[in-house]
Amino acid sequence: MMETPLPDLEAILLVGGQGTRLRPLTLGTPKPLLPTAGVPFLAHQLARARSFGVRRIVFATSYRAEMFSDAFGDGSAFGLSLEYMTEETPLGTGGAIRNAAEALTCGPDAPVLVLNGDILSGHDIGDQVARHVARRAAVTLHLTEVEDPTRFGCVPTDDEGRVTAFLEKTPNPVTNRINAGCYVFTRSVIDSIPAGEVVSVERETFPGLIDSGALVLGYADASYWLDVGTPAAFIKGSRDLVLGRLASPALPGPPGEFLALPGARISAEAKIDGGSVIGARAVVESGAQVSGSVLGDGCVIHAGAAVVDSVIGIGARVASGAILRDAVIGDGAIVGPGNELVAGSRIWPGVVLPECSVRFSSDV
Repeated sequence: MMETPLPDLEAILLVGGQGTRLRPLTLGTPKPLLPTAGVPFLAHQLARARSFGVRRIVFATSYRAEMFSDAFGDGSAFGLSLEYMTEETPLGTGGAIRNAAEALTCGPDAPVLVLNGDILSGHDIGDQVARHVARRAAVTLHLTEVEDPTRFGCVPTDDEGRVTAFLEKTPNPVTNRINAGCYVFTRSVIDSIPAGEVVSVERETFPGLIDSGALVLGYADASYWLDVGTPAAFIKGSRDLVLGRLASPALPGPPGEFLALPGARISAEAKIDGGSVIGARAVVESGAQVSGSVLGDGCVIHAGAAVVDSVIGIGARVASGAILRDAVIGDGAIVGPGNELVAGSRIWPGVVLPECSVRFSSDV
């Protein structure tokens, strides 16, 4: 995967966000812990970092911080050493990185990998670090190209790869090359961020480094990249991992049309495809269709129901004849017969929808 091992590389993982765009999925679970292709989302990032030689990772936590240590402990299951640094009040991206750096053990000239807890990426982390070290950069940013750069930080570079500006979410982007959320910092640069203050690396640290003449490099590539901040993107990420479009050492089974977790009961007459995940002890009855979806543990999809590109929460039930497409159903909710939920519909946990109470087309 890479030519040069990085046995001493330390990383900081930013996982402080509340994931409001993914509600109701994130009402009780931080976004980076949502089940994705059969394991918590971060398991894919941890396993991937480990594959590039990272051995020690500091979590920068804030929202529901205790849930991360409950999920991953000391990291030994991943062959990693994990530390947890919590912000009592959110400090922004720069403040979070500076706070987490208190737990680093490397010297001032060492490279430090910084990962965002809501990104899936197939890029070569080892090559990004090697380029950073070879050029003696202050920071090296992973860059990717997107069709609509207005939602992201726009990052133009010169012919040598030097970043010439950092334009955070501008309506008229000068390039479709954006900040992909994976950074390599030289440790001393992190230490120059003011401690205990709210700082944005995107709006303050990066532009300040560029203005001062420090070498800020762009590492651009065209490999798989996805920000899983919305329900549609979250579903896509899980689907792509199951289908093998992005390889992950953490996938709990071979890639294929679907992944069934232990105790799942699937009728031979059910149709399941599109990279779906069937949660532990979930039930999919005869004649049900599940495509490109994430079914939580213990949920039930009754005979004849159709679930497409949707998330079904833990213990939720979808009755016979219900049609779900691009929908999110909260934990324990019940979707009665004849309901039709499409186009981004979201049902909160515990809600019970009576028979035929929501339709997006005429009753049939």
